[in-house]
Amino acid sequence: MKICCIGAGYVGGPTMAMIAHKCPDIRVTVVDINAERIAAWNSAELPIYEPGLQELVESSRNKNLFFSTDVDGSIAESDIIFISVNTPTKTYGVGAGKAADLRYIESCARRIASVAKTNKIIVEKSTIPVRTADSIQRILSANPSSAQFQVLSNPEFLAEGTAVRDLTLPDRVLIGGEQSPEGIAAIQTLVDVYAHWVPRDRILTTRLWSSELSKLTANAFLAQRISSINAISALCEATGADVDEVAFAIGTDSRIGPKFLKSSVGFGGSCFQKDILNLVYLCEHYGLIEVATYWNQVVNINNYQKRRFAETIVNSLFNTVSGKRIAIFGFAFKKDTNDTRESAAIDVCRYLLEEQAHLAIYDPKVTEAQIRKDLGVSDDFKRIEICDSPYTAANQAHAIAVMTEWDLFKTLDYTHIYQNMPKPSFIFEGRNILDKQTLEKIGFEVYSIGKG
Repeated sequence: MKICCIGAGYVGGPTMAMIAHKCPDIRVTVVDINAERIAAWNSAELPIYEPGLQELVESSRNKNLFFSTDVDGSIAESDIIFISVNTPTKTYGVGAGKAADLRYIESCARRIASVAKTNKIIVEKSTIPVRTADSIQRILSANPSSAQFQVLSNPEFLAEGTAVRDLTLPDRVLIGGEQSPEGIAAIQTLVDVYAHWVPRDRILTTRLWSSELSKLTANAFLAQRISSINAISALCEATGADVDEVAFAIGTDSRIGPKFLKSSVGFGGSCFQKDILNLVYLCEHYGLIEVATYWNQVVNINNYQKRRFAETIVNSLFNTVSGKRIAIFGFAFKKDTNDTRESAAIDVCRYLLEEQAHLAIYDPKVTEAQIRKDLGVSDDFKRIEICDSPYTAANQAHAIAVMTEWDLFKTLDYTHIYQNMPKPSFIFEGRNILDKQTLEKIGFEVYSIGKG
């Protein structure tokens, strides 16, 4: 069997590397029109950072795992084609700011239709709106050859930072397809691929539309829990309660559970906000206005939390940060990844820059070029300094803002850091990973989210 994956990004690369590793009898080729990205996948420094990913790729690369720019050739010879391209939120036209931009999905479908001469199974791996498979099928049906296509939905449920672990031991693999004899046979073909290492009871099969909607719903529910506890964090600060204690207390209820109840400066990443806004747009499209309003509030609370955190920094520093050095600890949206998409650090930094602050930013995996791109500033913009260590960033800083929960930040010598900061010295804990009492004994004034 030969598998092709169109799209060498955060989903396509790791997923295909795992399939190749677990299925040595299958030839897996990841293709992309971005030659620079493909070159990185073929190098010793991959384009994305995930713990264990380098070793996983190297275990199969150039054996049965290949990265190539030959899109048409790989499409033509493959039995299964995964579509794993970006589906960003539209920035133009109808649905701007909410709907998914499906231009890359359509482009893939048209390319497959123009190249394929033999029967193919097409697998939606990108996050897409419900009934996108219908559009793909219509494009493929216009193929001038006699080739037949079955379209499946196989959404990813990876968490960045733990992608390799999630792929190795998934909670579930979801495969949706048409309930026709041909569709059921296609589903079974993909089930057999995953069954090389995933227990059969964890491979779920559904109707096509149910699978497509499940991805949006899962991310919406997870984000909802984060916004819910973040909303309570504001109340905790007002009343003197401790949000971690509240989260622990309600998390012991078996009906609720403890996961995704960690209060923070806000959620980020490529999926949560994009998928919720897509869900909102779908609800509006079908006239479900109250449902759309409900889910949109999850995003509103997330934006409120980021704004509230940034305003707290300004208010605590005597209502002005103009000309003051603020150390930003972390820029990725979460630890163990170099992904900055929708990172809370971006919004907080932009707010502080508007208040004329000088930012000294340190992140162990995010490049200077990416940080400047996200903040929309040039290399010669003087009020941003990208530092090579947290100690450099904190040197002579009026305050430290912890934006990413990198383990490194838990082990720093904060006594040394305190000695090299103007007094009073502030720490604003956006992730609640540091010991507030220890920091206060050193001399810091500490603001921790959700702790009155």
